[in-house]
Amino acid sequence: MAKGCKYGTHRVLEPQGVLTQAAYKIDNKMEIFSNEILVDVHALNIDSASFTQIEEEANGDITKIKEKIMAIVNERGKMQNPVTGSGGMFIGTVCEIGEDLKDRDLKVGDKIASLVSLSLTPLKIEEILDVKKDIDRVEVKAKAILFESGIYAKLPSDMSETLALAALDVAGAPAQTAKLVKPGQSVLILGAAGKSGMLCCYEAMKRVGPTGRVIAMVRKEAQAKSLKEWGLCHEAIISDAGKPIDVLTKTLDANCGREVDISISCVNIPNTEMSCILPVKDDGIVYFFSMATSFTKAALGAEGVGKDVTMIVGNGYTKDHAEITLSELRESATLREIFEKLYI
Repeated sequence: MAKGCKYGTHRVLEPQGVLTQAAYKIDNKMEIFSNEILVDVHALNIDSASFTQIEEEANGDITKIKEKIMAIVNERGKMQNPVTGSGGMFIGTVCEIGEDLKDRDLKVGDKIASLVSLSLTPLKIEEILDVKKDIDRVEVKAKAILFESGIYAKLPSDMSETLALAALDVAGAPAQTAKLVKPGQSVLILGAAGKSGMLCCYEAMKRVGPTGRVIAMVRKEAQAKSLKEWGLCHEAIISDAGKPIDVLTKTLDANCGREVDISISCVNIPNTEMSCILPVKDDGIVYFFSMATSFTKAALGAEGVGKDVTMIVGNGYTKDHAEITLSELRESATLREIFEKLYI
């Protein structure tokens, strides 16, 4: 059994010299190298920005959504949306472990969730069984490969697979929020009614303490009302993240006329960069978790309005992010009930 590069470059077909995420096409043959793990995949959680784009292109037609996903994977050897560049994650059952990885705390039959993007993961889909449009999930008969460097989480025994997947899919967002938010700060969370948004709200409420302020931006009155009733924010504003002046005005109103210390983007549509930047004070932080973000627009936009803010790329990984996120569902009966209702 041959050994491959720990980062998977032996799987790159074109162009040569890049890592698998940047590659246009990778080798998705399911015979593993000695430092790879083969997984029977049960479900894909497609990145929200990617799924939204595919659904819009397909006009909501399930058959066309299936065809588009199959076409992408057949062409590229991985699930990487050519428009958004993003992927998602999978859950599955380990079916083979390369001999160089036998010392890991992992065995054949373990159920795991990938914590690396589908945009870099060799994937072969035999059949798409179902598409759950309301939660961006695709149930499949498929196989995938994790490289030596690939991170994963064993699925917990105290919650269902689908509940764990819903949370782990966006684990980077609340974990980064836990690192960034400090007591007494004011925080604006855009797209607060989605999975990542609610988890970020919960974490931000924990971190700001009694003297801080968490403002949730949503699209609908019912969402604003629910988030406040659930205790996930101090204030909720209703706006369109594509209208930065409206977001700014309503944020200032909700924060006693002051700009916020931190904004966190959890939206799944493009052209929202300035709605994240404008409400933040100089020397504040803008965290773009959304994969719909254009970092060119963000950088040039901040320059154009004279904003000296620290802008952070939405890295889906931070240390202990899986455990931090799952612990939120264990800590909060309210949050767990919401996720079980909406995402299972």
